[in-house]
Amino acid sequence: MLYRKMPKNGDELSILGFGCMRLPVKADGSIDEMRATDQVRHAIDRGVNYVDTAWPYHGGQSELFLGRALAGGYREKVKLATKLPTWLVKSREDMDHFLNAQLKKLNTDHIDYYLVHALLGELWDEVEKLGIVDFLDKAKADGRIINAGFSFHGAGKDFNRIVDAYDWDFCQIQYNFLDERNQAGTAGLVYAASKGLGVIIMEPIRGGNLVSPMPSAIKEIWDEAPTKRTPAEWALRWVWDHPEVTVVLSGMNQETHVEENLAAAEKAYPKSLTNDELLLIKRVEQKYRELMKVGCTGCRYCMPCPQGVNIPFCFEDYNNLSMSDNAAGVKFHYAVRLCGVLSTGETEFASQCIKCGECVEKCPQHIDIPAILESVVEELEGPDLEKRVAIAKQAFK
Repeated sequence: MLYRKMPKNGDELSILGFGCMRLPVKADGSIDEMRATDQVRHAIDRGVNYVDTAWPYHGGQSELFLGRALAGGYREKVKLATKLPTWLVKSREDMDHFLNAQLKKLNTDHIDYYLVHALLGELWDEVEKLGIVDFLDKAKADGRIINAGFSFHGAGKDFNRIVDAYDWDFCQIQYNFLDERNQAGTAGLVYAASKGLGVIIMEPIRGGNLVSPMPSAIKEIWDEAPTKRTPAEWALRWVWDHPEVTVVLSGMNQETHVEENLAAAEKAYPKSLTNDELLLIKRVEQKYRELMKVGCTGCRYCMPCPQGVNIPFCFEDYNNLSMSDNAAGVKFHYAVRLCGVLSTGETEFASQCIKCGECVEKCPQHIDIPAILESVVEELEGPDLEKRVAIAKQAFK
């Protein structure tokens, strides 16, 4: 495992961090605690020392799970990160309420890296008025949090002013080879580093969209590389190639993912990719932009939908349709996943959208979700949806 230093405090952090937003789950949607615990502990045994969670992950269960998974000495081996759910904060008192609840859920007396979660410019303005600076100062002074940071999902124009608004220790941004100019982007990465902030990266594989499904046109480009790497390793190596990056989070939920990422983290030095390799990645980026229809990362901040639409699943299959050679298979997959046969019994189709706009306000990618859902209906539903649903229900009866 390679390590990079957090600029302000000197912490040596593993370049690979374990993100706990997409843990393995059982058929009923609950965390598969045995598998998830084994994965987290195995990663720590192999050198991962930064573990990230948040209040809403897995419907509020991620922090509770992690409190149990880090028992038996594992808590002492890691720097633990979690986040203040800013969208739920209505008063200065709420900030202490959530932090104290998180300490209890995580079974710890302090949070090593505490983030003000999912900031947009307007949301920062709101929590600043409510006293976030006083809260962070006092929580650091009394030892409940050690380092203060923020995660960002807003427009690039707001990033620098938030960096400058407080004496932050670190920040967390979305960054991958498709997002150089999205949200904070490369400009934000460089600016934060210039101010002495450690930078934690989320969505390095864009919610898995840079790995699966693999369009044949993309595979052909990767196959040209003299040095063979998996698509996930290419994506991670591109982020790690930036010396401004401290830690890259990966939402690992398969044992093979853990092993693959651990192996990649043993050799991903800054500026270690060749010019030819960087040009190859640029070609992949350009091809993806030709193929993808919607820039959803599957973060699920848009959920729950009041009408029951499973927006991330709808968008995932919509993108899959644009990148797959098997349209019928994708359409059947859409029917199976969203007809309710594998979950609560309630349907979750794009056609249930009534354009209320609630999801648009929550989306960190600023996607016009209702407009895209109309296209999902047109391309993935159609007159034969009922037939596909009937087949799906029979197959999974």
